[in-house]
Formats: sequence, structure tokens, C-alpha cells
Amino acid sequence: MGRLMGRSVARSSSKPSGPGEQGWQAQKSAATREQILSAAVRCIVDLGYSRTTTMRIAEHAGLSRGATLHHFPSKLDIIRAAVDYLHERRLRAFRKSVQSIPEGADRIKAATDAYWAHATHPIFVAFFELSVAARTDKELRKILQPAQKAFDEEWYEVAKEVFPEWQSDPEAFDLALSLVQHLMEGIAVSSMTHPRSDTHEKLHQYLEDKLRELAPKEIR
Repeated sequence: MGRLMGRSVARSSSKPSGPGEQGWQAQKSAATREQILSAAVRCIVDLGYSRTTTMRIAEHAGLSRGATLHHFPSKLDIIRAAVDYLHERRLRAFRKSVQSIPEGADRIKAATDAYWAHATHPIFVAFFELSVAARTDKELRKILQPAQKAFDEEWYEVAKEVFPEWQSDPEAFDLALSLVQHLMEGIAVSSMTHPRSDTHEKLHQYLEDKLRELAPKEIR
């Protein structure tokens, strides 16, 4: 017993090794905010933007509405933070997928597959849902447009890292990226209302063929 008491005294008299009360509270607050943002994304995917409310987000997060509003005073505040959260996760997922392409692999096919995986992920579905809602929602559009611009710029830099040889022909490179983004995202949107078909497979193959035509000889 004396030894235990001695150890307890020694601990209390020494400096804390952890982040301290203030740091712990900050970590807890950050974890709760992420919990709310993750719940918001699930609501947007499952319910759509118009049916996503602070109450439903709180329910999905397993929190009270009051606790949710403590971190985000309104639905628009949650959506603003959720857009940044989506933006970060989209970039992280895409960067991870392209950076994991093995040495000696067909990089055009691998990168195309990686973008397809990105375009069919629930994260993209959430962003698409917000994009549609932003057409008639001015405040949401103000939030979404800079986030999309930032994503496009970062995606461009990641693509440059994957295909450094292509920088000798920036015009062909830009055309290839636009072709991938617009065709893949168009197919993904079509897949939301149409069953997967041979047409989608043919479009995938057409895209790869066109990319090889645009690519430098060393990466075809």
C-alpha cells in the first residue's frame, strides 16, 4: 500500500507526460467535430441535401442536437466544414490510390482505374449531391465553387507527379486530364440511374485508347 501511495505522490509531483487537460479537450473537440462531419456526409449521401438537417446529422453522429450546435451553430456551418472535409478526403484517397501504383505497371490503365474508384466512391456521391443542390442555392454555391477549384488544382499536381514524362507536351496533358475527369464523372453520374452496361465498358476502353494516343511514346 505504501509503495502504491509513494508512486501516486511521485506521479502527481512530476510534470504530466500527456498533452494536459487543455490538449485533451482540444483532441476531444476535434474528434467530435469529425464525428459530426462524417455524419453529415452520410446524411447527404443517404437522404440528399434538402433532407439533411441538424437534427438528422446529430442522430447519425449519436449526439444531441445541442452538442452538435455547440460545434456548428447552423446547418450551413456544418456544410461549409463538411465541404472542406470532403475535399480533403477526396484528395487523400486519390493521392493514395495513384501513389500505390506498382513499379512497371500500366500507369495509364492504373491511373484511369484509380479515378474511376474515386468517381464511384460515396465521397464523390456526396460532392455531386451538393453540386446539384448548389445550382439553386446561392450560399451553397459560394462554398462549393472554391472547394472544387482547389480540388482540381491539387488533382492536377498529383497527376503531374504520376506522369512526369508527359510534361513535355502540356497541351496534350491538359486535354488528357479533362477527358478523364469529364468522361469518368459523367459515367459515374449515369450509373446512379442506369444499370452498369457494355456501353460503360466500351467508354472505359475508348478513354484508355485516346489517352495512349495523347501520351508520350515511353508511357503508352
